[in-house]
Amino acid sequence: MSRAALFTLWLLHWLPLPAVRAAGTLLGTLLHALAGARRRVAERNLSLCLPEQTAPARARLVRDVVRHFAQSVVDRALLWHGSADRLRRLIALHGAHHLQALEGRPVILLAPHFVGMDAAWTRLTLERKMAGTYARQTNPVFDAALYRGRTRFNGALALARQDGVRAALRELKSGLPLYILPDMDFGARDAVFAPFFGVPAATVTAASRMARITGARVMPVVSKMTPQGYEVTIHPPWDNFPGASDDEDAQRMNAFIEAEVRVNLDQYHWLHKRFKTRPPGEAQVY
Repeated sequence: MSRAALFTLWLLHWLPLPAVRAAGTLLGTLLHALAGARRRVAERNLSLCLPEQTAPARARLVRDVVRHFAQSVVDRALLWHGSADRLRRLIALHGAHHLQALEGRPVILLAPHFVGMDAAWTRLTLERKMAGTYARQTNPVFDAALYRGRTRFNGALALARQDGVRAALRELKSGLPLYILPDMDFGARDAVFAPFFGVPAATVTAASRMARITGARVMPVVSKMTPQGYEVTIHPPWDNFPGASDDEDAQRMNAFIEAEVRVNLDQYHWLHKRFKTRPPGEAQVY
C-alpha cells in the first residue's frame, strides 16, 4: 500500500498545481468522512481554544483544516519530485535577508505546525545547506521516502528526533541553520507548561536550551498555503532570547505562534493532540 501511495505521488508531480490541489481536496473529503478519531481531536482542540465559536462554525473550520492538511500531504508530490526551478516559482520566500545576515553563526529557525511547514523547509534548502529535525516513521518504506524528499537539495541534513539533540547541537555549532518544530506535545520531559490560547500546553524547551548552549539566534519561520503555492516568511531574530527562564521563553514562543494561528486558523495542525500532557492534578481532555 505504501509503495502504491508513493508511486501515485510521483505520478502527480507531473500535473499542474490546480490538479494536485484537487487531488488533495478529494483526499480531504475522504479523511473527513473516515478519520473520525482525528476529526474529534480537532474538534476538541478548537472547543478548548476557541470556545466562543458556534458548533456549526467549528464544524466548518474542522472541514477546512482537514482539507488543507490533505492538500499539504498531496503537495509532497511536488516537494519530493518537482524541479528546483518549479519549486522556486511555487514557493515565495520573504525575509531571506534576516538569515543571510547571520551567515556562519548559529541560527535556530522555529517553524510552527502550519500545513506549509514542509514547503518552507524545502524552499529554505534550495537557498543553502540546512539541518532539520523530523520524526522517524514506523513504516520503513515511507520513512525512506520522507528522508529522501527532505534531503534533496544542497546536502540538507534530516536529523531524527528520536536520536536526541547531540547531532543537532553539533550542526548548530558548525554554522548550519537548524529548523525545528516547537509546538508539539512530546510529554512532560524537557518541557514546561505555558498557555496556548489560554490552555496550559506542554511546551518543549529545546530552542531555549540549545540557544543558551550555542549562542544561537532564534527566528520564526511562518508558512502559508496559497492558491499559487506557498508563502514562507522568515521573521527577524528575537532580541533577548533566551530570556530569564525556560518558562518565560515558552510563554513568548506560544504567544507568537497563537497570534500567527489566529491569522490562518484553518491552516494550523489542529489534528495533533496538543494538550495530551496535563499539569499535575488536571484531567485528560481527549
